[in-house]
Amino acid sequence: MFKNLTQHYIQPIRSFNRPARLFLLMTILDGVILSGWQLFFNFYMLESGFTRDFLGLVNSMPSAAGLIFGIFIGRISDRIGRKASILIGITMASVFMVAQITFRQPAIIAAAAFLTGVFNMLFIVSQAPLMVKLSNAENRTMLFSLNYGLQTIAGAVGSLFAGQLPAIFGTMFRVDAHSATAYQAVLISSVLLGTVSLIPIWMMDEPRSMPEANPLRPGPSNGAPRNKLSSSLVALTAKMTVPQILIGLGAAILIPYMNVFFKDRFAVSDSTLGTLFSLSALLIGIGNLLGPRLATRLGGKVQAVVASQFASLIFLLIMGFTPFLWLSSIGFLMRSALMNMASPLYTAFCMEHTPENQQGFVNSILSLSWNIGWAVGPYISGIVQERYGFTPLFITTAILYFAAIAISWNFFVRMESRLDVAQVEQA
Repeated sequence: MFKNLTQHYIQPIRSFNRPARLFLLMTILDGVILSGWQLFFNFYMLESGFTRDFLGLVNSMPSAAGLIFGIFIGRISDRIGRKASILIGITMASVFMVAQITFRQPAIIAAAAFLTGVFNMLFIVSQAPLMVKLSNAENRTMLFSLNYGLQTIAGAVGSLFAGQLPAIFGTMFRVDAHSATAYQAVLISSVLLGTVSLIPIWMMDEPRSMPEANPLRPGPSNGAPRNKLSSSLVALTAKMTVPQILIGLGAAILIPYMNVFFKDRFAVSDSTLGTLFSLSALLIGIGNLLGPRLATRLGGKVQAVVASQFASLIFLLIMGFTPFLWLSSIGFLMRSALMNMASPLYTAFCMEHTPENQQGFVNSILSLSWNIGWAVGPYISGIVQERYGFTPLFITTAILYFAAIAISWNFFVRMESRLDVAQVEQA
């Protein structure tokens, strides 16, 4: 057991270079501090008197921005570099997040949410290509999974702490703990403290680009730059986007409103909700640390993605249709851990088979395909909740997830096996 622990976890982690460790530190800080935003933004908007329809529109704006400008943003990341893109992305996204909770005019709030999405997309599409540069074939899967896992574990700590803040700020400002003022104070504090994550990225030296052979690209791999996508990469990228679109839409109509679902269905308190989301983030983090091992045991990243997503589907249905809070909470926790375990594995699979000078562009395409659902899903969800409740949303999400799982299996399982054989023969 100790030998397996050393081989699959300790050795890859020890092999991380200084920039990779600074990148992970940024991830931890970002996860701890900004978890309050995810937990309380919906409540702030509703307590401020805005309708669920408008909340759905605001939640759709960041993804709409990614949908419109995603490819352009990916090209900017390829052009100016990953470090600069992340610095700009975090700084400007923070500015417009504060704008969303300081202005009262609906048009300004929607515009600020849209611009938040533009700069957050710059941050997001730059992370995976940077992690490829900061890692090698032996520790790359671990870096991707550890990055996602640490972010969620850090979010667990942040959610647990943030769950107590409305009461603290309510006492401080002599308002009700469930008031818009208390929630606003939590959100502003979270965003301002979140800028601390800029420090480790500023200290990091971005490695120079090192061309490497890619089994999907025909012709000699002599390191010559190629600015156009090969036909095989175009075809693969198109296939990669289909599961992303389906899962993105399924997630978009349901996941942003999990806090609202638990309040509506079970009338849970803010502190209980903070504890539940904290446990969810903790289990997601643990699940992501187990992801690389699962991929090894099942014979590939895609197999692990399909297995974890299918298992999560069962717990999604348990969460949505049980009348018991304790069982719904278990479903919520397990669904979150299993579904999110797949994300870094899928991203690593995509980036491993993309040339470095195209990774920002291809990652923006994948993010764009995800944002197709998120651009419309939250708005549709708000309308459905207002009229029919959450039951139709759970059913639709389950159908979309199942379709994505089946397509991933059909497209990539045999393909990954062939690519692994080809890489071994070339070694």
